[in-house]
Amino acid sequence: MDSNQEILLSRDTPAVRIPSGDKITLLEGSRVYITQSLGGTYTVASEQGLARIADIDADALGIDLAQKIATEEAPQYEGEVDTEKVWDQLKNVYDPEIPVNIVDLGLVYDCQILKTDEAKTKVEIKMTLTAPGCGMGPTIAEDARSRVVSVPGVDEAEVILVWDPPWNQHMISEVGKMKLGMI
Repeated sequence: MDSNQEILLSRDTPAVRIPSGDKITLLEGSRVYITQSLGGTYTVASEQGLARIADIDADALGIDLAQKIATEEAPQYEGEVDTEKVWDQLKNVYDPEIPVNIVDLGLVYDCQILKTDEAKTKVEIKMTLTAPGCGMGPTIAEDARSRVVSVPGVDEAEVILVWDPPWNQHMISEVGKMKLGMI
């Protein structure tokens, strides 16, 4: 979909205002322009400013949901959780203002796969944000959590926002720096 193309929302659409993180509703017929479409979420410019629309509401943008994978109850999974698949899912989470995933931005500090007392598999992620006051923090953290629980064998996930060490641009991977034109 062309990001310069004007789109009229086909219905009232829940969104999250960027950068405050406030929940808003973009009204049916509102004009929006997609500025970023990464990781299944859509950053749009509207008369209300920038907002993030979740993938579940993509139909309001005219994006065909029939092409999305149907979400059915996951089959029982036996065996160890594939750590690489957990990291791959985290690479599908994006800051709505930056076209680089949270892993390549250097925001994920730690990812541990643990067994609970109930013999369930829990993934604990420690991550930070590019700025401590970022209102999108809870939204990004929830994106990370929901992506990780989609990995076969993961029963639950917890994302803990941490501020030590403080994030800086040196934490961005080479891939991220290339995408941002820093090298």
